[in-house]
Amino acid sequence: MFIETEGTPNPATLKFLPGRDVMGVSTADFAAADTAARSPLATALFALPGVARVFLGGDFITVTKTDELSWQALKPRVLGVIMDHFVSGLPVIDGAGDERGEEDVDPADQEIVAQIKELIDTRVRPAVAGDGGDIVFRGFRDGVVRLHMQGACSGCPSSSATLKHGIENMLRHYVPEVKAVEQVEF
Repeated sequence: MFIETEGTPNPATLKFLPGRDVMGVSTADFAAADTAARSPLATALFALPGVARVFLGGDFITVTKTDELSWQALKPRVLGVIMDHFVSGLPVIDGAGDERGEEDVDPADQEIVAQIKELIDTRVRPAVAGDGGDIVFRGFRDGVVRLHMQGACSGCPSSSATLKHGIENMLRHYVPEVKAVEQVEF
């Protein structure tokens, strides 16, 4: 099994591409080891010293490290865990679960929200996935779009610039009702 690796805009995060399906159309973001119980893969990665966050995408895994270890020391261990996991035949996620949570939306804004979600799904999410992350719509009220950054995008030094200069400008251009975009945590 050959696993490719790619850098991301977040220097603390690497993207691992095992050449096979990881999560399909869904994603899973684990910000700490105690949140990873439903994923044997994420649990095994968190068992490595220096792993701070694990994000499972459609066909990739992003791992964020702590400052204590270099990628030179950690990367071979991460590759070994990923390879062992896929060779073992264990599931990536045990059972079904949607961690996207509730959306905060005014029912009167459903048409606007549909436009916002369409733009995010077709223009933003593919680009963000290319960088090893995901972006989740969390709400729209009073002209403010609330988005949650996952994977490599969470904690990335350029994520606030991406939100303000990229996503906010694009949404304001296509959806005049959008006044601002802000990042939220679950």
